[in-house]
Amino acid sequence: MSNLASDEDRPTGILDDREDHSPGDEPLEDTGHWVRNANLGLTLSILLTVGAFLLAGTNIIYGPSVPIALIVLAIAQMGVHLVFFLHITTGPDNTNNVLALAFGVLVVFLIVIGSIWIMDHLMQNMSPTRMEDMMQMQP
Repeated sequence: MSNLASDEDRPTGILDDREDHSPGDEPLEDTGHWVRNANLGLTLSILLTVGAFLLAGTNIIYGPSVPIALIVLAIAQMGVHLVFFLHITTGPDNTNNVLALAFGVLVVFLIVIGSIWIMDHLMQNMSPTRMEDMMQMQP
């Protein structure tokens, strides 16, 4: 077993395979690394936002495909925010974060699809679809 006080060839606080540490322990990174990542995320977010406004306001792409392009840019924007600002990664120490995110997406999906389904059935059951049905409803 290594005695850190007697190891003079490496400074203490740097983790390597000779030390016993938990999966959440990571070596300290300098401030420049965090600033670079935050600036990269900000730049990507700004580019995606400007791109969405350009697609919606100009005729760069074929008109009926604009909603699909905006959806793609929105998904990319969510990915940038998750990775660069919320620091959601697939590392072993972020398993709970990924599971919480997946559960949140599932709940939102169920609420949106369930609401659309309920509203569709209400429309089918409440409104007459044919003129003959409307005539029979009148006294």
